[in-house]
Amino acid sequence: MIIHFWGVRGSSPTPLTPQQIKSKIMAVVQRITPDDLKSNDTKARFLTTLPDWIYGTTGGNTPCVEIKSGNTELVFDAGTGIREFGKSKNIPKDNHYNLFFTHFHWDHIHGLPFFGPAYNPASKIDVFSPFDNTKQYLVDQMKEPYFPVPFEAFTKNFTWNKVIGGEQINLENVKITACKMNHPGDSYSYAICEGNKKFVLATDVELRAKDFKKSPEAELVFKEADCMAIDSQYTVEEAYKKKNWGHSAFCYAVDFAVFWNIKKIYLFHHEPAYDDKKLNSLLQAARWYAQYIHHSDIEIELAKEDLEIIL
Repeated sequence: MIIHFWGVRGSSPTPLTPQQIKSKIMAVVQRITPDDLKSNDTKARFLTTLPDWIYGTTGGNTPCVEIKSGNTELVFDAGTGIREFGKSKNIPKDNHYNLFFTHFHWDHIHGLPFFGPAYNPASKIDVFSPFDNTKQYLVDQMKEPYFPVPFEAFTKNFTWNKVIGGEQINLENVKITACKMNHPGDSYSYAICEGNKKFVLATDVELRAKDFKKSPEAELVFKEADCMAIDSQYTVEEAYKKKNWGHSAFCYAVDFAVFWNIKKIYLFHHEPAYDDKKLNSLLQAARWYAQYIHHSDIEIELAKEDLEIIL
């Protein structure tokens, strides 16, 4: 199973600002020494010493996660990251996509009108959603005056499939199960299983005490997953101030992963107000929290645009 993050930012697209780029350049200038400039080799070695928040970026596209298993192509959500996916070399040779939606807030659908393969008459797109009015939601966002090209311009090879929480979907050698989560208007987490490997996408969830009680549906999705990308948009202070906004603090995400005995997590759905330096500091805080509060060896990373995981 190959997992590729095409968009990891929450709420709204967040490109790097000119000031953020200047700050990165200034941080490099402050670190470099004359010895680092002696040769191409010393320059290359210097670059490897730079922190991730300087040498690279987490990314500004909204959620889209691709999962490939053999010839089966799964795509979760259609934030602006799906545009980058459509332009990439990752597109399947048979032009067949299985597109799953967690919910229909703007940041999870507003990339679909820019998804090039959807306009290809040869494409086949199977849409999976737990919501009853999926097609209408997607059609409506492409009506005038919101968008100049109607949904009817897409390939005619769309099929619509209803997802039922707790019921398994089988697509060749992949098994997918969904679970409803706490979020305004509802959102669904998905477990994707291939053989004995399990990946969970738990975007847009405000974790509560009841989420730490084991139900059959939650066990199917979360229990002992190998890896999970989970909403960790806020600090604890922000989560307290923004109660009922539908997102979690990074430490609650760690608590949840430890509770379900999940081996590795990727902090996901990043706050648009956070720059790369801030996100890196939250990553370090999450690791500290896991080690010194839970005494856990859980692995914690940042979900980053264009990052690829192999399970």
